[in-house]
Amino acid sequence: MKINIDIKKCAAFGVAGNFTGHLEQAGEASEFEKVKTTEKNAPKALFPTYIPGDDKVTPAFLHEFPFSDSTIIFPKGEEKLQIEPECAVIFDAVWENGLIKKLNPVAFGASNDCSIRREGAKKISIKKNWGKSTKGFSEKKILIDSFNETSLISRYRIASFLMRDEKIWAYGEDSAIRDYSYIWEKLCTWLIDRLNNQKDEGPAEDIRSYLDAAGRPSKLLISIGATRYTEFGMNNFLKDGDKAVVVLYPEDSYTREEILQRAKENRLNEPDISALYQTVVC
Repeated sequence: MKINIDIKKCAAFGVAGNFTGHLEQAGEASEFEKVKTTEKNAPKALFPTYIPGDDKVTPAFLHEFPFSDSTIIFPKGEEKLQIEPECAVIFDAVWENGLIKKLNPVAFGASNDCSIRREGAKKISIKKNWGKSTKGFSEKKILIDSFNETSLISRYRIASFLMRDEKIWAYGEDSAIRDYSYIWEKLCTWLIDRLNNQKDEGPAEDIRSYLDAAGRPSKLLISIGATRYTEFGMNNFLKDGDKAVVVLYPEDSYTREEILQRAKENRLNEPDISALYQTVVC
């Protein structure tokens, strides 16, 4: 079933630190040392990657639509670029009295929250959107029946691969969506709080001001956190001609080995799989 959602009209965000160990592997843990959280394993911040419109409140670069389902354009002057394999969820946002009161999950798909490893960047978003075709979201989206431990999405896993010189390597650890630090209602509650109340402090931004300036969008696209890297993924950065692959698949229908083989042979076009293939272009 084709899901017709125009993601150019969605405000897009990412969740920082929703898989234990990822920030340390990415060399970004120090950026969040002063960020206070209610729990040790809580996500650190919500960061914007795209805000529709052309208002003067939001930084101009965030108005550039960065998503592609086929290409990553390598940033000029940079060297360290990594796949960030994630599950992205499209939410309907319910607004009341100028605040988001509820988030209703609609669909999910494979996401590459591709990131520049750049020391000293003042805001997370600076490393996330450097123009067109700098992030990824699969054209294949899967409807969400419910958002809890017994729902369809709870059966899904996130796998990612790098294809280079006719070889394929696992890039991120094959991880269950249910194993995010914050997921289901707990994640929604956290997201609502950050969307409404996050301040412009440290690497975080005042998201509510951006949403207000954008006319309070009714749909949000949120990548809910990157998985930990494999040893290969942690030590190998993207280069021209690489293919970045992110796959969401139901664990009761496919094995890890089968998904790797299917990725290598470009056989992931199945009704119950959301896959993203992106070629790196310099």
